[in-house]
Amino acid sequence: MVKSYLRYESAAAFGVIASVESNISYDTSGKHLLAPALEKVGVWNVRQGVCAKTLTPSTQARGPSIAVTSIAAVPSSSCLIASGHADGSIRIWDCERGTCETTLNGHKGATTILRFNKTGSLLASGSKDNDIVLWDVIGEVGLFRLRGHRDQVTDLAFLDSGKKLVSASKDKFLRVWDLDTQHCTQIIGGHHSEIWSIDVDPGQRYLVTGSADSELRFYTIKHEITDGQSVLKTAQTITDAKDSQVENKWESLKLFGEINRQSKDRVATLRFNKSGNLLACQVAGKTVEIYRVLDEAESKRKAKRRINRKKEKKISKTVDATEKEKTDHELKDDGKLTEVTVPDVFKLLQTVRANKKICSISFSPITSKSSLATLALSLNNNLLEVYSIDSNSTTKTSSIELQGHRSDVRSVTLSSDSTLLMSTSHNSVKIWNPSTGSCLRTIDSGYGLCSLFVPGNKYAVIGTKSGNLEIIDVRSGICVEVVKAHTASVQSIVHTPDGGGFVTGSTDHDVKFWEYQTTEVSGQDTVHLTVSNVRTLPMNDDVIAVAVSPEGKHIAVALLDCTVKVYYMDTFKFFLTLYGHKLPVLCMDISSDGDLIVTGSADKNLKIWGLDFGDCHKSIFAHADSVTAVKFVRNTHYMFSVGKDRLVKYWDADKFELLLTLEGHHAEVWCTSISHRGDFLVTGSHDRSIRRWDRTEEPFFLEEEKEKRLEEMFEADLDNSLENRYLPQQELPEEGAVAVAGKKTQETLTATDSIIEALDIAAEELKRIAEHEEEKRKGKNAEFRSNIIMLGLSPSDYILRAVSKVHTNDLEQTLLALPFADALKLLSFLKEWSSNLDKVELVCRIATVLLQLHHNQLVATTSTRPLLALLRDILHARVKGCKDTLGFNLAAMDHLKQLMASKSDAPFRDAKSKLLEIRSQQSKRAEARADTKGEKRKKKKKQKKDDGHVWS
Repeated sequence: MVKSYLRYESAAAFGVIASVESNISYDTSGKHLLAPALEKVGVWNVRQGVCAKTLTPSTQARGPSIAVTSIAAVPSSSCLIASGHADGSIRIWDCERGTCETTLNGHKGATTILRFNKTGSLLASGSKDNDIVLWDVIGEVGLFRLRGHRDQVTDLAFLDSGKKLVSASKDKFLRVWDLDTQHCTQIIGGHHSEIWSIDVDPGQRYLVTGSADSELRFYTIKHEITDGQSVLKTAQTITDAKDSQVENKWESLKLFGEINRQSKDRVATLRFNKSGNLLACQVAGKTVEIYRVLDEAESKRKAKRRINRKKEKKISKTVDATEKEKTDHELKDDGKLTEVTVPDVFKLLQTVRANKKICSISFSPITSKSSLATLALSLNNNLLEVYSIDSNSTTKTSSIELQGHRSDVRSVTLSSDSTLLMSTSHNSVKIWNPSTGSCLRTIDSGYGLCSLFVPGNKYAVIGTKSGNLEIIDVRSGICVEVVKAHTASVQSIVHTPDGGGFVTGSTDHDVKFWEYQTTEVSGQDTVHLTVSNVRTLPMNDDVIAVAVSPEGKHIAVALLDCTVKVYYMDTFKFFLTLYGHKLPVLCMDISSDGDLIVTGSADKNLKIWGLDFGDCHKSIFAHADSVTAVKFVRNTHYMFSVGKDRLVKYWDADKFELLLTLEGHHAEVWCTSISHRGDFLVTGSHDRSIRRWDRTEEPFFLEEEKEKRLEEMFEADLDNSLENRYLPQQELPEEGAVAVAGKKTQETLTATDSIIEALDIAAEELKRIAEHEEEKRKGKNAEFRSNIIMLGLSPSDYILRAVSKVHTNDLEQTLLALPFADALKLLSFLKEWSSNLDKVELVCRIATVLLQLHHNQLVATTSTRPLLALLRDILHARVKGCKDTLGFNLAAMDHLKQLMASKSDAPFRDAKSKLLEIRSQQSKRAEARADTKGEKRKKKKKQKKDDGHVWS
């Protein structure tokens, strides 16, 4: 009988607050902060410091978990957000329900930036494949692809209410795209290195770009007006009409100027706040520079003051009267050409400094009355911080840190009853509930490399990099004692089988045996645990790992010289040496029956040895990088290994076969621990996450898993298939080229196959129906039985069902793979489908795509002309009918809106706010006039005092 095994699957991942691959973003309400957590998106309640929701991709596909690389929130809605992933896919989420609304596939490289337009109807995405794709969020479909950049797209910004798009790239150029004509209208150079970020202020006056250069570059934005003219909506006054006529009508951006940055690091992110009065420049370091953006009146006053100071300096320098007259004449001319420069508008307010490198920033859309803005930072040590920015100072208001480690998870240990999980890192120990993933305790400690729970689970022992043993009281979360155990790092710590002590191995060449003892606390009635060294086994090289056989007969010690030495526990007498690994053994474990010992090495191999004679049963090339931990499942010969290749592997040590490969971690996996009953295991990684993998009741067979792995390899090699491998390499795209938005995936190929299959089955059914009608005509009254596969549907409805199942975004690529003969069959059914009002949009899309694809063949085929003429008449009428219905509904909605407005006091509230706004503007103007009058009086007084002798 064929042996079956039970499958292990990813059940939970916890410990990650904010991963480094993606940006953070506030939602529209400003209450929640969206932070990337590897393949998930965490929705954090900033005020409470808790994760309110986690947006997790569905686990239908058992492929590797794909990291989130970019996040964007819809500006006009508080519930919709978009997340871009490392495989180029984009997911649209409903944040309130926590569900994925749709998945959009279009990019071949990781998504680097996502930007919504103001209304949230359009989404622009940039990627490492150098392309920009524009998506219709409501229709859940890709509109078109913009090509032209020679390197990855780093940032995007919408202009003119979404009519234009500006893209920045690592190829050092800015491109302005007209989305109506789908063409590149302007290419802007100037930066000497990659452009990393751009942003437009909410008033659409300025666009700012940042790179590795020492300055920020600013551009003024030219807006299109409905009457065909164009004006430059800038802070500076345009006095020369000729210059504006000479300007190129296609130019949307004009260089305004530059300002020098304080930091020497490259710019990582540039963002304006919602009101547009602050600009944050985050560099690839520990600082964020905050600039104050002055409005038009303030910047003009500042420019005038600058010119007046310049005039005063020149006057003070001139001695000769004739020279003075000349300078007066020059400065009068200068006064006419008073220009607002970049330093007049953008003024450095302050610099925010963090303790660690900053990964991303986000302004809160809601500002408290006591501060100018609220800024959130994500740091590269798995931490979120929120700062309140005032005009004079910046204060840290909160930080989210307790739910995760600041550094790699170096060891994980489960308690004897598997109800507690302990993890160690460079400066803390955390106690978790492994079933819920909640952090119960955080205890400061040294750099913990290994750990264990003391029997009874009241205490735990940590072995540190400095050579100390730290004894921790689990219930109170206090370190009760620190014992100086070794002179170098403690690499391994294991229980003795009797439960009365443990063994430690260190790089100081010693293996030490310890016993548990209790001591009374001086001045108190309580006692606490301590340990004492009872025996020492000296070795001739660094000890990397130690393992003790379950019956307590042998102890195995892995050394830096690539060997494993086995001794008798009671006498320390030498028993065996296990030779064979080419690099040091990093981990090992002994099976529960004491028959097998498995060793994992930096040479990427697992070796299974018999502990009776020390013979190597099998050497397996297990991982693509060093094997970091290996553990047997209790009372079995099944084992789990983890490695630096990010994989967890499940093995049968009797058959020497790989059973399962568990993918999920995004960086090196350092450690693993298996529950007492073997129903779950826990792994810790360099990506700061702890993952739990549960054993399910689903059985699997070895041969089936091998076939699945071969299929996955074939699917992964889809783009490199034989028919594509020897085609000429794709040339660089022409300037501003447009292409199809979607991409070929396994889903689109499967959808094409299902449509072709449906067409064939329907053709057979139509043939049978025709034959039956013929028989009826001849007088044979045979009963007609429809094909059971068609589920009682008519041939037309059956094909429509197959077509409707195709995802909206994949329809174009699915139809692209249809042969011409099948495309003709599909066109013949469109007339019947168009009578269904719900399917008019789908019918129009199919007709448009097929006509674009097969235009030449359709025109050349005489038999298709009547069909095309019929479709033209029918579809135009159907689309007009749908348009009229939508128009009628919109008009009705407007009427209802007006009725509701007439019954409420909302217009009066609006009028009141407008009145207050007008009054504030008038008061500002009055202040400005008073300032200018004061300045004039001062100047007159100065002239009387200083220049009286000249006139005499």
